[in-house]
Amino acid sequence: MKRKVGLVLITLMAVATFAQKKSEMPWTEWSKKDAEKVLTDSPWSKLQTDTDTSQMFYSPTQDPQRMGRSSNDGSRLAQGATNQSVNVSFQVRLFSARPVRQALARVMELNNKPPADVVTKLHQFAEMQSTNSIIVTVTYDSNDQRYSGIVMQEFNSANTGAMKNDAYLQRADGKQLFLEEYVPPGKDGFGARFIFLRELDGEPFVKDATGELRFYAKYPNGIKIDRRFKLADMMYQGQLEL
Repeated sequence: MKRKVGLVLITLMAVATFAQKKSEMPWTEWSKKDAEKVLTDSPWSKLQTDTDTSQMFYSPTQDPQRMGRSSNDGSRLAQGATNQSVNVSFQVRLFSARPVRQALARVMELNNKPPADVVTKLHQFAEMQSTNSIIVTVTYDSNDQRYSGIVMQEFNSANTGAMKNDAYLQRADGKQLFLEEYVPPGKDGFGARFIFLRELDGEPFVKDATGELRFYAKYPNGIKIDRRFKLADMMYQGQLEL
């Protein structure tokens, strides 16, 4: 039994050492896999997947007036049945955190092999400190284009006024910081942007690396995004990055 515990501790220590070395590696030396890991599953990037199972099972989709029978799902008649579960995934990233922008820049650099002047701009984008605001970006994807279209319409039509009271950051003590500005997705591919001021009542909203930071947003049609970030894991190059 003691031997098993010892092996577990050694394994955990090895994993921690590996993670530390990764965090100390210059981002300009990250592999594409390293960068994509930061963007998809890291202290600064969380995935939310919503699953709709209502259309997994067959039901008639023919016009009930023409066929002499009724459909049990009006949406199936209008759109056609999927006959499978439908997933919609939301990738939530703390865009103002340098590791996220560094990962984005690294992927662009590796994929596109840009000229020197573009590389310089990418590095400036990656290293820039976001001193006044905390920016959260949200992208989406689905295994059904019709669902993607619904989300796209909602993301693009929303505005600050519609989202202001239904989007916030929340500390472990329950204190909330409400949205300052909403920016719909643009051509850059970064996703919808939720911009929050870093200060509340003249003090930093996030003061130290304790507890969690929750991001919550509800769109007018009911789409909800709710992810939590552990602050202690967001230390990067000796400072809290968010």
